[in-house]
Amino acid sequence: MSTYVMGVDFGSTTGKTVILDGEGAQVAACVSQKGTVSSEGAQASIAGALEQAGITQAEVAFTVSTGYGRRMLDVSDRSFTEITCHARGAVELYPDVRLVIDIGGQDSKVIAIDDQGLVKQFAMNDRCAAGTGKFFEVLARAMELPIEELGPMALTAEEQIVVSSMCATFAETEVVSLMAEGKSKKDILFGVHAAVAKRTSGMVARVGKAEPAVMTGGVAKNVAAVRHIEDALGITLRIPDAPQLAGALGAALFALDEVRSQARIAEEQEPGEEIAGDDRPACRTGCGTNPSAVATVTGVALPMATRDLVRPAG
Repeated sequence: MSTYVMGVDFGSTTGKTVILDGEGAQVAACVSQKGTVSSEGAQASIAGALEQAGITQAEVAFTVSTGYGRRMLDVSDRSFTEITCHARGAVELYPDVRLVIDIGGQDSKVIAIDDQGLVKQFAMNDRCAAGTGKFFEVLARAMELPIEELGPMALTAEEQIVVSSMCATFAETEVVSLMAEGKSKKDILFGVHAAVAKRTSGMVARVGKAEPAVMTGGVAKNVAAVRHIEDALGITLRIPDAPQLAGALGAALFALDEVRSQARIAEEQEPGEEIAGDDRPACRTGCGTNPSAVATVTGVALPMATRDLVRPAG
């Protein structure tokens, strides 16, 4: 009987699910958007992934959740932070990565990775939607454009307009004012993307610019955002084929670690011997992870579940 594990990224605007088999091969992945921190989106992504894999929830040996709503998911056996899971997923996709830039629905993260694949430090903005997917949704509505057209249109700009406000609310007002002045949408979008890149480069400066660098999250699908960030940093960003799935992939890999660990314990157990419970307290962050646990995959050391929580950039 095949073994399956599942990682669910219960994000602020989308649900993402990845299912791996017992060998670590990806057998299914699904992204679903159903509203802000909506369990409906997470459940829809889970259902879609299970359908792709041709299995039921009962056949999933272990599930790890991450993201804004990670503690709201009933099927989750354990939860990990976004920092941990995005780093793990990025390292799996690009083993030599040294910097991860993740811009999602309502937050931005920059994660520095050391040469062992461990999180060194990070910078995170989850108090303001500036430059996130929600920010671009507001602008698309104000400009009456499909959100997927914002990036390509920005790359056709003829005038480099400066957009001063990065607050989603005030930026919308400024954009409307610029359009009233007769400024073209493509030139305004240039200014918006340049401002997003400037803000992102400031976060990168807090943890230290490094290469190779990977960009994940939904905003990584915006070609102008990627181009402007590359220009601001003077580096080339690697973009996964499915940038939104990095966190869910990391969560699934942690689930696979758990299943393999349980299998090793069972193999080492003497006949008739009971497995002693681990009565060590969980870490004070409340994520439920044993602070001494170290995850590995294919021989490469990867982030401990709590390491990224105690080493934020100053």
